[in-house]
Amino acid sequence: MPAVTVAYAAPGVEAQVAVDLPHGAVVADAVAASGLLDRLTLDPRTLAYAIFGQRAAPGTPLVDGDRVELTRPLQADPKEARRRRAAAAPLPRRRPPKAASKSG
Repeated sequence: MPAVTVAYAAPGVEAQVAVDLPHGAVVADAVAASGLLDRLTLDPRTLAYAIFGQRAAPGTPLVDGDRVELTRPLQADPKEARRRRAAAAPLPRRRPPKAASKSG
């Protein structure tokens, strides 16, 4: 019987629930058994799942000791945010090095 932890974190909210599941249980079974969706009034259509930080589908089989994570959608595209920061504060241009003078 796999014992897994289901975890969720958001600004100001952290929750972890340990659940015991029958053999052959999948991610969706763990999420349902945790009760976190109802307790935290989460919309399952907006969530994705991971096992120890690696994306997982609702039908992914679980093994004893897994940590199922409920992940929220990104608020901003990280690459686009980086581009905006770079455009707002560009780095100073570097001058090419001066050529060494030859003395003889």
